[in-house]
Amino acid sequence: MELSVKKLRPEAKLPTRGSAQAAGYDLYACLDGERREIPPHATAAIPTGLCIAVPDGYFAAVFARSGLAAKEGLRPANCVGVCDSDYRGEYLVMLHNDTDQTRWVENGDRIAQMVVLPYLPVTFREVEALDETERGAGGFGSTGR
Repeated sequence: MELSVKKLRPEAKLPTRGSAQAAGYDLYACLDGERREIPPHATAAIPTGLCIAVPDGYFAAVFARSGLAAKEGLRPANCVGVCDSDYRGEYLVMLHNDTDQTRWVENGDRIAQMVVLPYLPVTFREVEALDETERGAGGFGSTGR
């Protein structure tokens, strides 16, 4: 599958994969200045400088980069971003600082990873009852170990 990408600024970097089998494509910070401060327990909008056309029937999911989250305490504020196929604006990553220390994002840093996924459009039909299952209405932890 090939996606069309529009660079909003010449220094914007196209998404890249860390290895041949990587599911996620790294997204890079494309800042107006050299770096952006993210105070403790705060969130900052980090631009990528890219607009991406995702085909109908798919969406781009934006996930944390595990190294950035584990080592620096930075993750997408909404945990998983959903970029719909009809969105044509700039991809921004709302990075949240989970630490008690100020963090900095440099221009060109890898800030998140994007995975393109299919989805099923559905309709909802109200009913009086649902079909029965062995689990039933058992919630968190109800299936045991």
